[in-house]
Amino acid sequence: MRELVKYAGCIAFLISAQSGFACDYPSKVTIPNGSTASQEEMIEGQRGVKKYVSDMEAYLECIVEEEKAARAAIEELKPEDEQQREDLLTKKYNAAVDEMEQVAAKFNVEVQTFKARDN
Repeated sequence: MRELVKYAGCIAFLISAQSGFACDYPSKVTIPNGSTASQEEMIEGQRGVKKYVSDMEAYLECIVEEEKAARAAIEELKPEDEQQREDLLTKKYNAAVDEMEQVAAKFNVEVQTFKARDN
């Protein structure tokens, strides 16, 4: 019975911790088409990309903190479960970083296209 109470308390804490952190994945940013965009549209695109990167960095910090809190709430975590949690966090983190890099690279291509168009 004590184990059931501990387990229920741990689940309740995890649910409350999760709602307290609630890491929101940033919305995709619209990247202007460098072959047709005006200079103002390119500047707005740059602002959007910078905000996206900033939001994504906040998201990355949040998922790390969320995982730390979740692990702290679990009294006894088996090594294999800990490794599984670490692997999942690493996959989430790396996928977000990859997407952030793809957005930056795509914007850079459009900037180059924009610059080439004006020359």
